Amino acid sequence: MLEEKVSQKIEDYTVELQRRPRRNRKSAAIRALVQETRLHPSDFVVPLFVLEGSNQKEDIPSMPGVFRLSTDLLLKEVAELYQLGIRAIDLFPVIPQEKKDPYGSEAIRSGNLLQQTISSIKRELPEMCVMVDVALDPYTDHGHDGIVNDQGKILNDPTLKVLGQMCVFAAEAGADVVAPSDMMDGRVGYIRQQLDQAGFSDVSILSYAAKYASALYGPFRDALHSAPKFGDKKTYQMNPANCREALLECSLDEWEGADMLLIKPGLAYLDVIAKVREQSELPLGAYHVSGEYAMVMAAAQNGWIDGDRVMMECLLSIKRAGADFILTYAAKEMAKVLNTGS
Repeated sequence: MLEEKVSQKIEDYTVELQRRPRRNRKSAAIRALVQETRLHPSDFVVPLFVLEGSNQKEDIPSMPGVFRLSTDLLLKEVAELYQLGIRAIDLFPVIPQEKKDPYGSEAIRSGNLLQQTISSIKRELPEMCVMVDVALDPYTDHGHDGIVNDQGKILNDPTLKVLGQMCVFAAEAGADVVAPSDMMDGRVGYIRQQLDQAGFSDVSILSYAAKYASALYGPFRDALHSAPKFGDKKTYQMNPANCREALLECSLDEWEGADMLLIKPGLAYLDVIAKVREQSELPLGAYHVSGEYAMVMAAAQNGWIDGDRVMMECLLSIKRAGADFILTYAAKEMAKVLNTGS
């Protein structure tokens, strides 16, 4: 008889435990109270494509809702982003084909488009954090992230010298953060040295520490007209099959002096984000890349999904995996959603 009573109490207690999660979901107020992961507009970094000229706005067909903007229109966009609570942007210059060459010379020309744009933003809205993507692929006629020899090999050390100059130029114009995305070996340490020697010790380095040779960059390359003209980027970007290599790359960049780390892409590499989060105490970002954005937008335009809800779910998953901030083309629309509480 005693055994039956004990058994019944255990069964009742088990049923009670099983009900607890459902009680924590019974109303919107309670669900909000126990929510584990939250997004805020200040978690977002907005990638922006800047054009030469004035009053220029170009659609990017593969990235609905994203545009190439001349500096004057980009200033208006940045002000609107700031009003929405977004506090950081990342600049990508769209370079005319006639200004491209094998060495990316336009990248280190004093007074170039990027320098002018940085200066204009910091003059109009000094509170906005201005990040600058640092790589040669927007500037080279071959579309690779580094200088190439006659055999088509990417030359690591000569590329470092150009990257260092690019970072100093960006710092001179007022950039808060330089973000080398090239994946050359040793570039974080070299850039830190160059910035310090030029008197820009306060400029931060956001390292694209684990950037994969992904098939998800297509729309971005359309936006910059920067697709490689030969070969691929697998000799310097990472193999999508590897995770331990990412941990090594992040450790090396942290040791070289990176202030923040970035994983790219985001959704397809949530496991990498989580493992790097466990390994490093540095601020960690993830890049929700153009292909990840475009897939959601395309499905939404076809009426197959609720675009805002799916996009929010995607970004929440990146934050939940351990990212402190997210570079995403969806930032503006998602900030509007977050601000309205819908």
